[in-house]
Amino acid sequence: MSDLSGKHGLVVGVANKRSIVWAIAQAAERSGARLALTYQDRFEDRVRELAADLSQPLVLPCDVTNDAQIADVFSVIDREFGGLDFLVHGAAFAPTAELDAPFVQTSREGFRITLDVSAYSLIALARGAAPLMVKREGGSILTLTYLGSERVFKNYNVMGVAKAALEASVRYLAADLGQHNIRVNAISAGPIKTLAAMGISGFSNILGVYRERAPLARNIDAVEVADAAMFLLGPAGRAVTAETLFVDAGFHVMGF
Repeated sequence: MSDLSGKHGLVVGVANKRSIVWAIAQAAERSGARLALTYQDRFEDRVRELAADLSQPLVLPCDVTNDAQIADVFSVIDREFGGLDFLVHGAAFAPTAELDAPFVQTSREGFRITLDVSAYSLIALARGAAPLMVKREGGSILTLTYLGSERVFKNYNVMGVAKAALEASVRYLAADLGQHNIRVNAISAGPIKTLAAMGISGFSNILGVYRERAPLARNIDAVEVADAAMFLLGPAGRAVTAETLFVDAGFHVMGF
């Protein structure tokens, strides 16, 4: 039921081989999809190196804060693929200073940048993807979030606010786009040693707490997130929208 043969997808947010979205991209191709990957300028070499392991991917520049670049991406995809079946959104960023200082010291500019890259970009990309998905009589949009949207995690700060906005955006987009048979969901993954996560002070301690308190008594890995993504992107998830699916070994249900 995770067969994506003949499907075309766009994956946004690959930074390196540890990226969760890279694990999703690999799983999607194994399931039969042809992909387009985007990159930020500073990650171009890394993304192109990874893309060499895929079968005929499109590799396109995209600054998710630039509407013109977003429009260019979908123009190329429309020309090359003739439509789009799924979108995986993994773009997230907060200036380091906003994660190191107390949350009350969050700067106006730091707040704007974090919300723009980490939350608004989903709206902008969904707006561009929707007409291409209508051509396929529907599609699936998937983003990545974290429990810091609901609970306070030290040094997660403004990124937690951005993830809360992202999850609300999932629900509103699902309500808007459902009439076109376009589903919008999020996966809330447990902590994984990605490039972004390692920028959070005390991240190793978070991993230890998860192992100690999660019902499965372990951490998760990116492959497990990718497997859940295949459910939401594929036909098995065809009746699921506006949801946040937790893939965190059950940690989110625990109290003390």
